[in-house]
Amino acid sequence: MTEASNSKPDPKQQGDPVEETPAPTPSRYDRSIVEGPLSRAVWKIAWPTMLANMIAGLQSIVDHVVVGRVVGFEANAAIGVSWQIFLVVIVFISSLFTGMSILVARFAGAGEELKVDRTVYQAFLTAIVISVGIMAPVGYFASPYLLDLVNAQPGVKAEALPYLRITFVFSLGLLVYFMLSGALRSAGDARTPMVLGLVMTVLNLVLNVILIRGLGPIPSFGTAGAAMGTSIASGVVAAYALFKLVNGGWVVSFPKGLGYRPDWGIIRQIFKFGLPTGIQGVAMNVGGVLLLAFIGSLAQSAAAQAAFAVAYGQIFSLITWTSVGLMGAAAAVAGQNLGAGNPDRALKAVHTAAKFGIAGSAFLGLFFFFFPEALLGFFGMDKEPAVIELGSQLLRILSISGLFISAALTYTGGLQGTGDTKSPLYISLISQVAIPLGICFVLDQTIGLEPIHIWAAILAGHFTRFALSYLKFRQGKWQHIAVDISVSPN
Repeated sequence: MTEASNSKPDPKQQGDPVEETPAPTPSRYDRSIVEGPLSRAVWKIAWPTMLANMIAGLQSIVDHVVVGRVVGFEANAAIGVSWQIFLVVIVFISSLFTGMSILVARFAGAGEELKVDRTVYQAFLTAIVISVGIMAPVGYFASPYLLDLVNAQPGVKAEALPYLRITFVFSLGLLVYFMLSGALRSAGDARTPMVLGLVMTVLNLVLNVILIRGLGPIPSFGTAGAAMGTSIASGVVAAYALFKLVNGGWVVSFPKGLGYRPDWGIIRQIFKFGLPTGIQGVAMNVGGVLLLAFIGSLAQSAAAQAAFAVAYGQIFSLITWTSVGLMGAAAAVAGQNLGAGNPDRALKAVHTAAKFGIAGSAFLGLFFFFFPEALLGFFGMDKEPAVIELGSQLLRILSISGLFISAALTYTGGLQGTGDTKSPLYISLISQVAIPLGICFVLDQTIGLEPIHIWAAILAGHFTRFALSYLKFRQGKWQHIAVDISVSPN
């Protein structure tokens, strides 16, 4: 045969139509989270969250320094007491958005953009109703009674009351920020929340310095100025976020053409998944308050409280900041991969996050164990021998405890991110409330409570939380949790 007889006719030359495969529509989501290397995917979500947590921690330190110098120690106590009250509420409310994050991660992993946007909009409506309809009026009128509940002294109460009322009434900005940060992170964008948090923190610091001290025609508002600065800064960030959500440009936005009324089906799912996390946050804060009560009952209560406040509240936060970032990364990556139909990859992602957490905690733990006096001295605790002794004792125990809590938090993130929010609640009640408080109570009633007993109770609680979280995650029941919503107009 000749070459001509072997060649096939060209359809284009014959004039026949040619069917071309349409190019796939590019996804707005980062597909490397469900397709690329797992270590890179986890780290991509984790490091911006860690940095944002560290920046936010500096804000609190500056607030205390400024009001302490301008107003006095009563202002420091007022902010501490007010924030402790508000923290219980804000932890509960912001934890509800865990339900939104679960839905967003699952739908983003499946590439279902309309469902992501629909969920974010309904979460935004929920934030408005909770802030304006509940927190503002109830918080304003309940603030005096809440301060009486924590036995605030008259001078402290006078400074704390305006601070607490302003914080409650203008809480919408913070709620929108928490909601939006969770939505963006769950959709695979952790850098935008970091930038927004950085802007909010810097703006807050500038406003607080001006409003607390006064500048030119702006009078000094004292302690109330700290609350005003936070409210204004978070409000500005929330207003910008609303603009971006309406006009687009982020991985999440408000949906077009699906109606703007509340969708009770979606809101119920947000509460279904988020409510256990909210209860968990409140229970852990209450457990912390009760643990402080045991510390206050010690013979060396003042030294023990100072050692606990600095060693556990400040120095140990270096581990919790990074661990919380990894917890968010584990939740987002596991949730997206489960939504994409890759449960095995979700499992490996959480194990990868746990390895990062253990490695970081081991590195920091070396400093806790070998250089506790130097770390305490950085916070001005080098002049009280009793504080140095108790603080060093606690830091050495925390050098081991950090390994367990960092891994536990990543497995908590894996459970929550895939939709199992009830198990972490039960685990926290057992490990962070029942076990440490039970140990302290029994020893207090038998041989007498000592600081080392409380430090050991903290270690026992952290180990229990790790063991239970790891075992529960390895069971794999989270792989069968179904998540879905309707995207039809109301």
